[in-house]
Amino acid sequence: MRLLHIILSLILGGVIPAGKTFIEPLQKRDSILVADQIEYGFVLDSVGRNCGIALPDFSGASSDTLTLVRDWKLDTLNLRNKKQPAFYRIRASIVLAPFEEGTYHLPDLPVALSYASGKTDTLLFEASEMEVKTIPVDTATFEMHPLKGIIRYPLTFRELLPYFLGLLILAALIVLAVYLVRRFARKKGTESHADPAHIVALRKLDSFRDPKFWAPERQKAFYSGVTDALKEYIDSRFGVDAPEMTTAELFDALKPCGEITPEQYSELKSLFEEADFVKFAKFTAPDEDNAKVLPCAVRFVTETYQSEIDKEQTENEKGGDA
Repeated sequence: MRLLHIILSLILGGVIPAGKTFIEPLQKRDSILVADQIEYGFVLDSVGRNCGIALPDFSGASSDTLTLVRDWKLDTLNLRNKKQPAFYRIRASIVLAPFEEGTYHLPDLPVALSYASGKTDTLLFEASEMEVKTIPVDTATFEMHPLKGIIRYPLTFRELLPYFLGLLILAALIVLAVYLVRRFARKKGTESHADPAHIVALRKLDSFRDPKFWAPERQKAFYSGVTDALKEYIDSRFGVDAPEMTTAELFDALKPCGEITPEQYSELKSLFEEADFVKFAKFTAPDEDNAKVLPCAVRFVTETYQSEIDKEQTENEKGGDA
């Protein structure tokens, strides 16, 4: 085989005929139709391990009727000796696409082989013809139809679900924002127009002034209302969380408060302890004790509030003297 190549090379001036090219449609059918993709190439046997291959350049050979879809691709089909491969079988091809009916005369495929010794051979694969057909149209029954629009399928619940969820979340956020704005505005307005703590406490205490609250069946509500009003006042006046405390916790918290005198502390503690007996031990207080409850509570509120006024006046006078 090698000797035959050398003889042919000497006769033909360095060009060695190497066989025919192949044409294989990528679409498996009997004929080639317009726009089909065609694989055009050759198969080369007995390629040595150190042999280089140079292929023709078809990158700029596309035209309106024949287009290069894919450039050269080389595949090694098999090895003669898998342990020590001496020769390869190479399959090389390009992909073409014809866009007009007719016969196409494809070009020959020259392949240059270069060896480790520096010698170069040119193998020539004989060109092939390609017959391209088009789908026949029955002109007797053919009727031109307008272009069809895009097919629109009905929306499913799964496709609409994300939009529904998004709308629900958006509506919830809007409602929450409106609620927070209104609450903040209402709270701000209430704070700006709220009465002083001592006025609120005295107003609530005044609502229990009627002796009808001293009746045994109403004493629990009477003592609860008075102590609740005092707890709210203590919370606002002294910063002690009285509404959330028991009587023992409350008076433990009031001990370090220097703004309450020992007499006020003792009198108020006695009132709260008696209220606990009435509320929790079903104790019925006598009328003389009931009569002392409101004056004691009112006295505590007015005296502690007055001490705050006196303190502010003293500080203002000191500031004026300075």
